[in-house]
Amino acid sequence: MEVCYQLPVLPLDRPVPKHVLSRRGAISFSSSSSLFGAPDPRQLSQRRGAISYDSSDQTALYIRMLGDVRVRSQVGFEPERRSSHPYLFIDFRTLHSNCGSASASSVPERRLHRLLSCQRYLHSSRLLRGVPQQIPLHILDEDYTGQARCMLEKVGNWNFDIFLFDRLTNGNSLITLTFHLLNHYGLVELFQLDLVKLWRFLVMVQEDYHSGNPYHNAVHAADVTQAMHCYLQEPMLAKSLTSYDILLGLLAAATHDLDHPGVNQPFLIKTDHYLATLYRNTSVLENHHWKSAVGLLRETGLFSHLPPEDSLNVERDLGSLILATDISRQNEYLTRFRTHLDQNNLCLINASHRHFILQMALKCADICNPCRPWELSKQWSEKVTEEFFQQGDIEKKHKLEVSPLCDRETNTVGDIQIGFMAYVAEPLFAEWTRFSDTRLSQTMLGHMGLNKASWNHVITAHASYLELNAT
Repeated sequence: MEVCYQLPVLPLDRPVPKHVLSRRGAISFSSSSSLFGAPDPRQLSQRRGAISYDSSDQTALYIRMLGDVRVRSQVGFEPERRSSHPYLFIDFRTLHSNCGSASASSVPERRLHRLLSCQRYLHSSRLLRGVPQQIPLHILDEDYTGQARCMLEKVGNWNFDIFLFDRLTNGNSLITLTFHLLNHYGLVELFQLDLVKLWRFLVMVQEDYHSGNPYHNAVHAADVTQAMHCYLQEPMLAKSLTSYDILLGLLAAATHDLDHPGVNQPFLIKTDHYLATLYRNTSVLENHHWKSAVGLLRETGLFSHLPPEDSLNVERDLGSLILATDISRQNEYLTRFRTHLDQNNLCLINASHRHFILQMALKCADICNPCRPWELSKQWSEKVTEEFFQQGDIEKKHKLEVSPLCDRETNTVGDIQIGFMAYVAEPLFAEWTRFSDTRLSQTMLGHMGLNKASWNHVITAHASYLELNAT
């Protein structure tokens, strides 16, 4: 198992040593794609997150992530601190992956898949920008590309199937969707975003989500981004939000769970994880997502053409949105929202009020799974519950107290979902409907009611089955 040793924190405003920056960033068409003359397209599979190979020390990988530099190595280093918990040295990048399925024979397949993905990135970007294909890529399935384009024409529909869209885009739903929406709102032109930097940023964002997580992965981020788009179209928001607000909302949705380790904050705290120490046990994951996003913005230079003060404002406001997704602060935001509605004093001409509504919209988008049609909602419910259960399995393995909802022997998907709807989702979406009583809001409440009834039916049927077998 790979061991992670902590080094002193290197703030984001401090330069990284030159030898660490020997790599040139990410999987970007300007440097890494075979379509642009890279010597070996198989190198695409070597990057994971913000990882740099140290050219002077081939045993080490330097990883820059939310301002800290760490060393991963199998030999030659003594840890600076030790803990009584051996699982502290779990590599969270592979926490939920199936170790038994990895084999040397699968490496070429992964490399080929990555090459296909990058070719499809290029092909899709040309289609989205209306550029005719000059060099036919026979390896691509034109039918899939065409179907993805057709789906994007209906991206504002609440029943948008993000799982199908992810398959049609060859696992690149977050990149394709976010790029399309930024174009749709005219933000690329308005903010003069460099297309190469933007595409590189989106590729790095998608890569920094852990595909091994059952729930907190890039598909979830794409789903939240699509939901945010639906909310941005609501009359109350569409007539009030500025282009800057929309840009922030889409970027926050795309990055709100960036580099999520697949375990919750209490797990990080009780295992004395370095992130918990770094953020003093307060909004640990949300701070990490925010700082990770800031790191990618700076690494790609997406807003480097803006005045420094404007870039810092973007980073600060982005953090304010992402930090609002902390579920432990749900009641704080809900109470404030309810008070505004009771007093009827929300004025969306006010920038701070618009920002607060963006926070609430992102919170709704983040937990909107119970409000989706049953076929989609059920899949999300099973995925998030499986992630809970896998954390519980790890806690049992290391003789820790199992976190609430994480014991697969005492909890079921239906019980967890009904409780979540009753205590978290329903109160939030009831207030959102008070704020924006539209067809979409009524549709979401309707789906949630139907899904709750469906889970009750599943629980009843399962109980009857157990009772029948017992007799």
